[in-house]
Amino acid sequence: LKKTMSDIYESAANSLGLFSGPYLTKVELQLSCKGIPDRDSLCKPDPCLVLAMQSCGQWMEVDRTEVIPSCGNPNFSKVFTLDFYFEERQRLRFELLDIYSGGLNGMKHEAFLGFVECNLGQIISQRKLSKALLKPGGTVGKSIITVTAEELTGNDDHIELSFSARKLDDKDFFTKSDPFLEIYRLNEDATMQLVYRTETVKNNLNPVWKRFKVSLNSLCAGDHERKLQCTIWDWDSNGKHDYIGEFETTFKEMRGAIEGRQVQWLCINSKYKAKKKNYKNSGIVILNRCKVIKMHSFLDYIMGGCQIQFTVAIDFTASNGDPRNSCSLHYIHPFQPNEYLKALVAIGEICQDYDSDKMFPAFGFGAQVPPDYKISHDFAVNFNEENPECVGIQGVVEAYQACLPKLQLYGPTNIAPIIQKVACSASQEVHTKEAMQYFILLILTDGVITDMADTREAIVQASHLPMSIIIVGIGNADFSDMQMLDGGEGILCSTRGEPVLRDIVQFVPFRNFKNASPAALAKSVLAEVPNQVVEYYNNKGIKPKMPSVYQSSKQFGL
Repeated sequence: LKKTMSDIYESAANSLGLFSGPYLTKVELQLSCKGIPDRDSLCKPDPCLVLAMQSCGQWMEVDRTEVIPSCGNPNFSKVFTLDFYFEERQRLRFELLDIYSGGLNGMKHEAFLGFVECNLGQIISQRKLSKALLKPGGTVGKSIITVTAEELTGNDDHIELSFSARKLDDKDFFTKSDPFLEIYRLNEDATMQLVYRTETVKNNLNPVWKRFKVSLNSLCAGDHERKLQCTIWDWDSNGKHDYIGEFETTFKEMRGAIEGRQVQWLCINSKYKAKKKNYKNSGIVILNRCKVIKMHSFLDYIMGGCQIQFTVAIDFTASNGDPRNSCSLHYIHPFQPNEYLKALVAIGEICQDYDSDKMFPAFGFGAQVPPDYKISHDFAVNFNEENPECVGIQGVVEAYQACLPKLQLYGPTNIAPIIQKVACSASQEVHTKEAMQYFILLILTDGVITDMADTREAIVQASHLPMSIIIVGIGNADFSDMQMLDGGEGILCSTRGEPVLRDIVQFVPFRNFKNASPAALAKSVLAEVPNQVVEYYNNKGIKPKMPSVYQSSKQFGL
């Protein structure tokens, strides 16, 4: 099976570049080397690092550093910028070359000194990754390549603003104006884009609008001096709002209110100003508060040391069929892995890059378990209830294969117990009030859930915890009820009517990906995880640890 599993890994990598993911960020990779051997007794090397990325089974050169003459321990100034997708296994290869002039004609020569291969996710989760060079012929060299990752910070900060106004013009005959404020951003093409519209304050010439938040990107595209046009209207129920006036500003000017001071503008009606000699203004608009709120990203948390704790739960109910029968969903074919294995490896291979100890708890449900053959819905696949963890995804695969002949497949399909078990571990993390562990539960099941009420309750409770749930439907059963669990039919509620705090479930039927690569499946189910991680910690007001606080001493071996 090992050959088959490596084929799956290769297949997952081969599909890179064929799909576009919804969660995109950019990272910068800084490179350095130590211990590059001298070319000979008289000459030091002139090193250069080449970055290649695997695409469709081939290594494609992406970029290369500058050449640093006569240096055995170079720090390259050239920075590689890459798009990062959590849901993909992005394979990278760093090739070390010695580039020098030789011969009478002075032609450039490239001597290949060796290479390092890794996943982009490994670099990001460690923030700094050091690996020994593999020399031509497969021997381990003494040279060390170190890759350091930094997120390219975008305009993801949010701005909290609080406006009020004084002595606005009265546009109504029998009552006072009903004012609201609109903020527009001037685009590069000279068009105006609406950024925010406040609520309407009824019958009030001195309105105080509710505090609101906008992203810095939305407000001014990160340009603090970009022109903003703010317009005040008197609301009318027929939609023909009366124009009160406007003013222009910039975010740079708004920042004056950060220190607790007020910033004020005259609200000017240009028509009145042109017609009325004694016209002064149509009121005064006041910015009472301007606060910059740092929106931390998924990479902020990962680089701060947050570990993804990955747990697998496998359905061993009788509806899968006798594993000894070739028609069974659990049948172990000598050359072709079954759907359970394909889904497990495709998703697990991505998640394991973000877990430093590579130890994964694996549970089963719906079977009669030795020695007493009592029905269990949360037994350890390795039959070690004290330590259900397996070494790496390959360890989970081996435990799964080893346990199959010892089980009596039974039923029903109850998944609430396994959700509650992982939620219990996640609840311990809540008390730390730190972003150190986030739990992903992968449930592989072939049938309709029989404890739906308990499952809904368990998911609602888990939505308050640092936890996400991925459910992959194996086989050809009717999985229509599953759509309710991942919010496909509106907000999921418990039987008591309590709604989920946040959407944490992603369900896909494996059959939708039968003709696609494992990487396509992994991408589909993992695409929402980064946003779920950020949403949880931001809602809790938990900031990531600074990267300097979290320093992993672990070096990836070869």
